[in-house]
Amino acid sequence: MIKVKRALISVSDKTGLVEFAKGLQKLGVEIISTGGTAELLRSAKLKVHDVSEYTGFPEMLDGRVKTLHPKIHAGLLSLRDNPEHMKQIAAHGIGLIDMVVVNLYPFEKAIQKKNVSLDEAIENIDIGGPSMLRSAAKNYKSVAVICNVDRYTEVLKELNNNGGILSDKVLTNLAIEVFERTCRYDGAIHGFLNNRFRADNSFSSFPKDFSLSFSKLQDLRYGENPHQAAAFYKEGTQHEGLSCIRQLQGKELSFNNILDLNAAGDIVREFEAPAAVIIKHNNPCGIAQEKSIDKAYIKAHRCDPLSAFGGIIGFNRCVDAKTAAAVIKSGFMECVIAPEFSEEAKTLFSAKKNLRLVVLDVYGLPQERYDFKKISGGLLLQEKDNRALKPEELKTVTKIKPTKAQTDAMIFGWKLIKHVKSNAIVLIKGTQTVGIGCGQTSRVDSAMHAIRKAGAGARASVLISDAFLPKPDTVTLAAKAGVKAIIQTGGSIMDEAVIKEADKKKIAMVFTGIRHFKH
Repeated sequence: MIKVKRALISVSDKTGLVEFAKGLQKLGVEIISTGGTAELLRSAKLKVHDVSEYTGFPEMLDGRVKTLHPKIHAGLLSLRDNPEHMKQIAAHGIGLIDMVVVNLYPFEKAIQKKNVSLDEAIENIDIGGPSMLRSAAKNYKSVAVICNVDRYTEVLKELNNNGGILSDKVLTNLAIEVFERTCRYDGAIHGFLNNRFRADNSFSSFPKDFSLSFSKLQDLRYGENPHQAAAFYKEGTQHEGLSCIRQLQGKELSFNNILDLNAAGDIVREFEAPAAVIIKHNNPCGIAQEKSIDKAYIKAHRCDPLSAFGGIIGFNRCVDAKTAAAVIKSGFMECVIAPEFSEEAKTLFSAKKNLRLVVLDVYGLPQERYDFKKISGGLLLQEKDNRALKPEELKTVTKIKPTKAQTDAMIFGWKLIKHVKSNAIVLIKGTQTVGIGCGQTSRVDSAMHAIRKAGAGARASVLISDAFLPKPDTVTLAAKAGVKAIIQTGGSIMDEAVIKEADKKKIAMVFTGIRHFKH
C-alpha cells in the first residue's frame, strides 16, 4: 500500500478530471501536469506545477517530448525499499511520484475518420503516455496508475476512506488494467499501419506474429448452452458490423442469436436486388431474391417452412408493413435483422414482444481480411472466402449447354453456396432456393437431404455443389429428382465418369474450378 503525496496528471480525455483533481488536492496531494491538462486545472483554481518546471527542461518538438525525462521515470521506477535507489534519487534531486493519471492520445478515434491521412494517424500515436503508464505499472507496489476515467470515483473514495492510502489490491488492479490498455493501444496501431501499408490486400504472406485485440461490450446470459458462460466483444477499433447493431425491441440477444445474425448479414449483402434469408443454427434454410422484399421473404420461407420455425430472418432492404405481416403470418421467429424498419412495420411487430428487431446496415459491414478458427493451443488463420465467380469462368463440360435461365440460377446459387456448411448441395429455381442439404459427411447424403426438402420443387431445378462430385451417384440421384443442370467445382479423378452420367441423363453440367468448403 502507498500514501499518495505527488501525482502526475496528463490526459487527452478530460472527463471528470477537475472533480478528481480537486479531491486529490483536498487530500494534500501535489499535482504536476502538462499543456492543456495544466491549463484546465488552473482554470478551475487548482495549484499545478508544470512538468517542465519539475524537470528543469522545456517541452520540445511541438510537444512530442514532454515527459520523456529521467526525473519523471526515475521518480516512477525507483524502488522505495531499495536503499541504493533512494540514495541515487536523493543525489540527483529527484522527487518521488506516487500516482500517474494518463489516458492516451485518441489514436483509435482518429483512425475512425473517413480517409484519415497517414500523417494525422501517426501524430496521434502517443509515446510519452504509454511510457509513463508502463513505468508506473511496473512499479505498481509503490505507484498508483490510472488510465481509465471510470476509476476516478472509486480511487478517490478509497483515498478518502483510508487517509490518502491505496491498498495493494487497488494498486494491482490498476496496473493490470494499464497493461491491458497499452496492449490494445499498440494492437490498434499495428492493425492500422498493417492495413494501410498492405492496401493491395496481398495474401502472399501472413504476419509472423498475429495479435488480436477485443473490448468487452456486454456479458451474455450464457453461451451455446446454459451451462456455458459467455460475453460479446468488439474487435479493436472497429465501429462497424455486429458490434454496432441497434436493437429496437425483444428479449436480450443470446450467443446463438448473434452468431446467426452475423450469418444472415453476410448472406443478404451478397445480393443487389431485394433479398431475404432465414438462418437456423448458422445455416440458411431458405434464401430468395425478388423485385420486392416481401415476395423475397415469402419465397425464402417456402423453401423449408419446417426448419424456418424459430429462425433468424435477414433482409437487405427496409422492412415494410407487407413484409412484417408476412413474417408474423409465418409463425414463431427469434430475430429479424434489416437496415431499417418502417413505422408501420414496427407497430405490427410490437404485438410480438419477444421478437427481437435489430437494425444493421448490411452493406456497411466491413470487408474482413482474415478468417480464423481457435483450436486447442493455437489458431488457424486464412484469408476470408471473398472469391467471386465471373461468368466467363464457367466451363460447360457436357454435350448439353445450360440455358441462360439456368446459368443465371447457377450464378445466384454460387453466391450463396459458400455460406452453407460443407458438404453442401443447394437446389435453385430462378433466384430462390427450393432445397438445401448441408453439413453432411458425404456429398450424396447432402444431395438426398436437399432433394427430400425440395420435394416436387426439385423438378427442373439447378443443383449447386460447393466442391467436386466424387462419384456419378449424385448425378444419378439428381436426374431421378428432375434436376436439369449442375454447377460444381470439377477436378475429381472421377470427372470423366461424372460427365458421362450427366450426358446420359441429359443434364447440363458446368465446372467452376473454385471450391467453397465451409467447416
